[in-house]
Amino acid sequence: MLKSLIIVSLSSAACLFAPAGCAQTVSTTATAALEVRRVEPPDLSDAHLGKRILCERPMRHGAPRLCVEQVGDKVVAHDYGHGGSGWTLAPGSAEYVDGLLIASPLAKDLRTDTPITVIGAGVIGLFTAYDLCQKGYTNITVMAERFDGLTSHNAGGLLAPVSMDNDPAMQSVIERIGLDAYRFYAQVARGEHPHFKTGAVIVPAYFDDRKESGLEAYVGKVMKPAKDVILDFGTGTTRRMVAYDDGIFMDTAVMMQSLTDWLKPRVKFVQRKVQRLSDVETRFIVDCAGLGAGALNGDAAMVPVQGHLIMLKDQDPAKLRHMILVYFGEGKTASGMKVKRSFYQFPKHLPDTGAADVGVVGGTFIEGAGMDMPNEDEFRILIENARKFYGLSR
Repeated sequence: MLKSLIIVSLSSAACLFAPAGCAQTVSTTATAALEVRRVEPPDLSDAHLGKRILCERPMRHGAPRLCVEQVGDKVVAHDYGHGGSGWTLAPGSAEYVDGLLIASPLAKDLRTDTPITVIGAGVIGLFTAYDLCQKGYTNITVMAERFDGLTSHNAGGLLAPVSMDNDPAMQSVIERIGLDAYRFYAQVARGEHPHFKTGAVIVPAYFDDRKESGLEAYVGKVMKPAKDVILDFGTGTTRRMVAYDDGIFMDTAVMMQSLTDWLKPRVKFVQRKVQRLSDVETRFIVDCAGLGAGALNGDAAMVPVQGHLIMLKDQDPAKLRHMILVYFGEGKTASGMKVKRSFYQFPKHLPDTGAADVGVVGGTFIEGAGMDMPNEDEFRILIENARKFYGLSR
């Protein structure tokens, strides 16, 4: 974790972190050969800040739950607890868990016309229904308490396995489904997917270092090696970072709409909160209930991880075709909760908004905070840190 809010580019042999006010230029032999990229910051003045969004990531301590079990007279496949990596893993996770269900001895009488209920209409639930359709299953119901304004719509959209808790024994599975997800989104981004043409874009992704990115497991398989670069923001601030030029941004609200539009003629959508698995009429269930899976399964390992983000407006979209993620370390909220603060910026766009209303900045990670404790002061801290990162304030 970083130990200060300002990260300056100095010699690789020198301290990489310094408080505000330190010189922020690059003029050493260690960095002279690095590519310098001009990255113009978004306009972060108050007039260009839009909607404030508070959301909860559904994290499961230990690892996401990816398995099949018998619950009473039901056969239940579980696919929940991905934390902040739901979008990163969703297509691969859905394919993996659907495969577990189909191959399970518990499902030996499962036919393509057998009724299956998918609980949850977030990104995991929608991709599960989509994958089942691709596998030839024709009698699918997506059941959820609501279908709009979900965390999946509001999520930032960087493809990187972050904000999740993984048992080392699960790491190979997480990497496998992550690779499958990358291939899916890359198809969309390149215009090669048969069903989806929007919702994913290949853009450079910038991090402090390779380890923090979480993407090294993808290098040599689906991604090219990262490059060491200098970002020049044109504000007198430069930063040495690593660049993955084949990073993938998922425009989450756009992709959710595309998934919903594709599924509507093919599956049933039922708005109903599932209180107990036994209340579901079908024998076969895929549980993608996110945070709701904690109560549904008595799973004490489930915990909300609160996030804050701010949409931008009246921006130049051409200046935002990249992603940045850096970590600032831990602190305390005004209410005394432990918070891990970061800065990210992605070219997110909400449907039914103008073309210039593009960009999002975030974010926070507050484990255990629910929607009843919004920690509103974090929005102010978030934008202050974003301005400092770019050298827009001293």
